[in-house]
Amino acid sequence: MNENLLEVKGLHAAYGPSAVLHGIDLSLKQGSVTALLGANGAGKTTTLRALCQMMVTTRGEITFAGQRVDGRSTERIAGMGIGHVPDGRGTFLGLTTEENLRLGAYGRKDKGAVAEDMDLVYSYFPRLKERSAQQAGTLSGGEQQMLAIGRALMSRPRLLLLDEPSFGLAPLIVQDIFSIMRRINKEEKVSILLVEQNAELALDLADSAYLIETGRIVLSGSADEIRGNDAVRRVYLGE
Repeated sequence: MNENLLEVKGLHAAYGPSAVLHGIDLSLKQGSVTALLGANGAGKTTTLRALCQMMVTTRGEITFAGQRVDGRSTERIAGMGIGHVPDGRGTFLGLTTEENLRLGAYGRKDKGAVAEDMDLVYSYFPRLKERSAQQAGTLSGGEQQMLAIGRALMSRPRLLLLDEPSFGLAPLIVQDIFSIMRRINKEEKVSILLVEQNAELALDLADSAYLIETGRIVLSGSADEIRGNDAVRRVYLGE
């Protein structure tokens, strides 16, 4: 039995004529947290967008839960169980916190379960419950990041793609969010593919990691193996 939830083979991606990914391979085990590390412009965000078939043209194989997803629509991929928390959070600023969360469950017919999932999100992010009637545009950066994660959880994903969740946030807020992500992974069995500029933070959360440079995977292994690599320690961990 294949224990990989996600398998990517020979993935190329481009924005128009500009190629960004040049045949990357990666896999992610069911229930795991995998970090994708690299410098700005290396292709990390493009990788997540390519997995969702969002804003990029791709070729190569993307298999999720035993089914090919390359060539499918972004909406169909989301419906198969891949939730995406984009860089910049993608919050609908003019809607309330609760309305944003309900958008995450758009298309679901199981109204009772949607209500249960709303309660679940509020249990992980009590601050969102306190601000449920507040316009999302008036939330702090940390609260908007919590809302973006919560909205993705409302689709009941098996895999969560997280793009730079620590960006622009105070260290204490970041610690709080990463602690909650660890709980979500362990308690809800949601697998996570994490793009994160802070390599130390990412490797603390992850089971395994990939290093991408100029659109190519140049290093992979367990989080401990990646952390122990001399080049990673020097360039990404500042040691």
